[in-house]
Amino acid sequence: QVQLVESGGGLVQPGGSLRLSCAASGSIFSIYRMGWYRQVPGKQRELVASITRDGSTNYADFVKGRFTISRDNAKNTMYLQMNSLKPEDTAVYYCRADAYRAYWGQGTQVTVSS
Repeated sequence: QVQLVESGGGLVQPGGSLRLSCAASGSIFSIYRMGWYRQVPGKQRELVASITRDGSTNYADFVKGRFTISRDNAKNTMYLQMNSLKPEDTAVYYCRADAYRAYWGQGTQVTVSS
């Protein structure tokens, strides 16, 4: 079992920044990839960015150049640095860990509004 806890969401003005964190615990040795997804009401959950065990990253086109995914293996924590935020980035952001199965965090709300 893997447990994931997100933090760092909140309200920010357009053009601002936020950093999300996802702390993993449990059978973390089994995780081979982690990622951030987001979802707005009425739409499917979509991939924002992912990072593999060896550090390879992948980004959705709509965040390239603005968001950066990283992980601190010593702290078992993944991060998403979000810069130049836009109102359309407003969503619930979820952390996901891929191991023997997919595990999800509870989500954290990000609201970009003036």
